[in-house]
Amino acid sequence: MAVRVALVLRSGGEYRPEHVRALVAQLERHLPGVGVVCLSDVDVPCDRVPLEYGWRSWWSKLELFRPDLSGDILYFDLDTVIVGDLSEFKALSAPTMLSDFYWPERPASGVMFLTESCRRKVWNRWIESPERHMVACGRLGDQKFIGDALGPVRRFQNVLPGRIVSYKAHVQRKGAHRRATGNGSVPAGASVVCFHGRPRPWDIREDWVPEYG
Repeated sequence: MAVRVALVLRSGGEYRPEHVRALVAQLERHLPGVGVVCLSDVDVPCDRVPLEYGWRSWWSKLELFRPDLSGDILYFDLDTVIVGDLSEFKALSAPTMLSDFYWPERPASGVMFLTESCRRKVWNRWIESPERHMVACGRLGDQKFIGDALGPVRRFQNVLPGRIVSYKAHVQRKGAHRRATGNGSVPAGASVVCFHGRPRPWDIREDWVPEYG
């Protein structure tokens, strides 16, 4: 079955359509034939599904779980850089999240593989009381809710070891950040670099980072 990639862009924040454009170009290069759809409230340079709810900030990601979106979904945050082959991602068949790069016991939502059945489960729990869930999860945000709703879930670091890395933890040189362990280069074998906070990929100048603008 063809991999379907979904992105989310809610206007009013720092993310813009050019960030969608850059990520779509990377996906087309490293996952040929991929179909990309973006849930958004503004025009985007790919197929668009309108956002239907006014959920703020990262909570718009919960629209990925809407029942009107059929099939399984591979999701990437917009501050993600694709640097290598993604063919192994086509073989994913069970719900998969990241382990948080700093607190690995916690699930993280920067990259997710979501089956249709697991999305239905999360949505049914979420839609009962979105505002209550937002308050309960606080600063831990959408990834806490999604992780709690899914229960024990596979992690990319175990399923595809070394394929997804953190810019701050694995690329930046030791000393550049208190958790940095890298040497300034993307680790060999990595396919995806997650930025999860500052800096964003458009804040740095490296030959493996795309042009934004």
